[in-house]
Amino acid sequence: MSDNKFVTLAIHTNEKAQILKSVLESEGIEVSIEDVNLDEAEVSAGVRIRIYESDLPRALNVVENRHLFSYAEPETYRTDDGRRRILVPVDFSDYSLKACRVAFNLAKEMNAKVKILHVYFNPYYPTALPMAEAFAYQAKEGESFQNIIEKVRADIQKLCGMIDDKIANGEFPAVNYSYVLKEGLPEEEIVAFSKEYKPSLIVMGTRGKDQKDADLIGSVTAEVIEMTRIPVFSIPENTHFYSMGDVKNVAFLTNFSQRDLISFDSMMSFFSGYDVTIHFTHIAGKKEDKWDEIKLAGIKAYFAKQYPSLKIEYKVIEDDMLKGIDSFVQSAKIDILALTTAKRNIFARMFNPSMSRKMLFHTDTPLLVLRG
Repeated sequence: MSDNKFVTLAIHTNEKAQILKSVLESEGIEVSIEDVNLDEAEVSAGVRIRIYESDLPRALNVVENRHLFSYAEPETYRTDDGRRRILVPVDFSDYSLKACRVAFNLAKEMNAKVKILHVYFNPYYPTALPMAEAFAYQAKEGESFQNIIEKVRADIQKLCGMIDDKIANGEFPAVNYSYVLKEGLPEEEIVAFSKEYKPSLIVMGTRGKDQKDADLIGSVTAEVIEMTRIPVFSIPENTHFYSMGDVKNVAFLTNFSQRDLISFDSMMSFFSGYDVTIHFTHIAGKKEDKWDEIKLAGIKAYFAKQYPSLKIEYKVIEDDMLKGIDSFVQSAKIDILALTTAKRNIFARMFNPSMSRKMLFHTDTPLLVLRG
């Protein structure tokens, strides 16, 4: 094909490039290796692995699924084609599958790729026992631990099989995706992996508001929101949409801080090109505050200049926070609640729950938590 041009897949040392070339060619992917131009200041010396653009999705799957090189190495952040990344932690529930569908549609719309992450817990810690007992304990429980691993692998393969079937029948869009398994505490491993993988967005499924208290993934979502600097999109199981194209009304909750303006701009990267109305919403909690009026007037002037074609409505809620938001969500038919939060230490999380945590456990409306 005349328009099927060569593109750069990765920049590596010659040794790693030869390994990658061999693996890709074994999959029927044609590879060209070229010297890097040393005059290019933004890259280090090495060789450039180039493939046909049409082979790119398949090549990225091969690289990621075989875990050829550590993605913790700085050089490997040049191994993809520059597309954004979406991380989807799953627990193999129906609502996790729903989160996957939303994430896949987002990936198609954003030209991003998806990484599915499952964190499993190993209850056996023989190193905490005296040495003699530890060996006996390890031998005794080794079979049980192997059963956990086999069950997890079977579950992730089953999920991927379901996704592949849904891609084949058109229910999911065809996007580049892969999976990774991690052992440990879910919230800690999700946050740690996010620092390594650097996604643009984390998408997590949750149960409805009446079940989240007893729901592991719901509490994990709350912890991830508190611990990470990456935007988190929480998808309750009864969410009525699967694509941003179906979203008509988004409420952006604000206290008029400067960081809200920064995160508002970040939010718009997810909604650019869509016919959506943004409801810029402040919860005053009391009757007319002169300062709120002044701040709101300034915000209106700023948005008129910054986003001249965006449909924005302004709302001040003079009521109890949760009660006022519930009423507003119903009356304005809000599809997504968006708000800004900051990373906080464990003591702040214990003694003063954030607004994002309160909203997560209170509402059945999808929540987009942004960083200012």
